[in-house]
Amino acid sequence: MEGRWEDLGQGVVRRRLPRWDATVGAVAGTRGVLVVDTGATLGEGAAIRREVRARFGLPVTHVALTHPHFDHVLGAGAFAGVEVYGAVVGPVDAAAGPVGGGRGDPYAPEVLHADAVRHGLDPAAATEAVDVLVRPRHQVSDDVTLSLGDGRRVLLANVGPGHTGHDLAVLVPGRDGSGAPPTLFCGDLVEESGEPQAGGDAHPARWPAALDRLLALGGEDARYVPGHGAVVDAAFVRAQRDALARRFGRG
Repeated sequence: MEGRWEDLGQGVVRRRLPRWDATVGAVAGTRGVLVVDTGATLGEGAAIRREVRARFGLPVTHVALTHPHFDHVLGAGAFAGVEVYGAVVGPVDAAAGPVGGGRGDPYAPEVLHADAVRHGLDPAAATEAVDVLVRPRHQVSDDVTLSLGDGRRVLLANVGPGHTGHDLAVLVPGRDGSGAPPTLFCGDLVEESGEPQAGGDAHPARWPAALDRLLALGGEDARYVPGHGAVVDAAFVRAQRDALARRFGRG
């Protein structure tokens, strides 16, 4: 697997995967490691799990899926036995009906398979991945704090809808006394390497409000890690939020 792991802070790394430039991350404590997103294939997921174990000398104990798109979740089958978290649609959105006019089950194998093949993934690789897909066992409706040991706490926050109806952000506070800023994994609510993509499962008019929630979580000093592209700052997120508001309205 091409690319390398980039250090974002003490025990916090990420890498940009080849082809679709999707970001994956890892956060280590003393008891285990949280992985953020799992890549687009079973092979990518297996490599991520293996490399994280080699880097930190600890098992992967938790996975957080930022949103249910193939390039972020189809590697999840390599994480059998791990506690997997994802965002559940909120009461307002559930009352409004299926996201994007019909995507009732965001992890439906046929939907993920079709999306992956449409974007160029080999059909056999897509079939292999959806056959063993690990869905989120833990549905995050608001905020959940995970403890990874030695004071390492990570906040999972349901900040959508926006890019999808199931947008999960992962906030890693700076370690006490280290002076390091927080790190916020944003999923595809933020994109740096191209324009934000609004597919059929997006809530475009509500996307700016989701970015407001990201900014409230991270603050001015955080490192904001987009789903695609280089790490950005609060000013970049704010500018993208304003551009989306002009494009789609505030909701």
